[in-house]
Amino acid sequence: MIHSKRLIPSTSMLMAFDAAAKTGSFTSAAKTLHVTQGSISKLISSLENQLDVALFIRTRKTIYLTEAGQRYAQQVNDALRIIRNASLNAMSDPLSNIFNLAIPPTFGTRWLMPRLPEFLSQHPHIQINLVTKLTEYDFHDENLDAAIHYGLPNWPNTNSTFLMEERIVPVASPKWIKKHAPKNPTDLSKSACLHLSSRPDAWSQWLSHYEHDTVVTSGMVFEQFSLLTQAAIAGLGAALLPEFLIDNELKNNDLEIIFDEPQKSLHSYYLRTPPHKAHYASVIALREWLLLQ
Repeated sequence: MIHSKRLIPSTSMLMAFDAAAKTGSFTSAAKTLHVTQGSISKLISSLENQLDVALFIRTRKTIYLTEAGQRYAQQVNDALRIIRNASLNAMSDPLSNIFNLAIPPTFGTRWLMPRLPEFLSQHPHIQINLVTKLTEYDFHDENLDAAIHYGLPNWPNTNSTFLMEERIVPVASPKWIKKHAPKNPTDLSKSACLHLSSRPDAWSQWLSHYEHDTVVTSGMVFEQFSLLTQAAIAGLGAALLPEFLIDNELKNNDLEIIFDEPQKSLHSYYLRTPPHKAHYASVIALREWLLLQ
């Protein structure tokens, strides 16, 4: 019978093995964990002796995971991730004053940041850490208490609170409008249209709103709304932008709405929370404040 203690190697052994498996080098693993190469080698040898399994094939210049090592590496990595998240959750319990919030970058800069001092003045005990996210995220893998997300409401395994819709308007600099003088939506499709990489069909969808089946594919492409906005201000072309994100540019006459018939986006803004954190005091406070905004 195998003693249960043998089946639970020390955390030091597992971290050394995990680092070596990821980097493919004892030397690189040692740098990652801030220990010596000899310590890594000794820990992994002890792990192999404890399990009575060869995890690495060692050659003169490099190391390779054995087949058993490959399987073990994936499972150990998963186990360490679970432990790390459990520790973070313990440190960020419901009574904690630290709140980790993911936000779209331009939404955070243009809409949330100017309003955030009001929330913090009402809740001085809460410390908000902001993380910008352009890609999809997973509450299971990331230490987030909540996220403001632009999309559809059907996000699995989360509690979703509708915040607001988004209205899209075509805009350009006053000089660009004066020079090109578009008389109808179709004229824009023949001009320099600026695109957002995450919304490649935005112009075609906007034109279909006016029953124009024109597909617009040409024009400069930008990764963020902030860059797209600056390009329109610089006179590089016309852009489709959420009206609430360009309030200042419209007030300062840096941009003008070309056709004042906003189109409602197919997606909206939502506050997402993992179900087990939905009752946290800081989450409830943020949710109620956002809804009032």
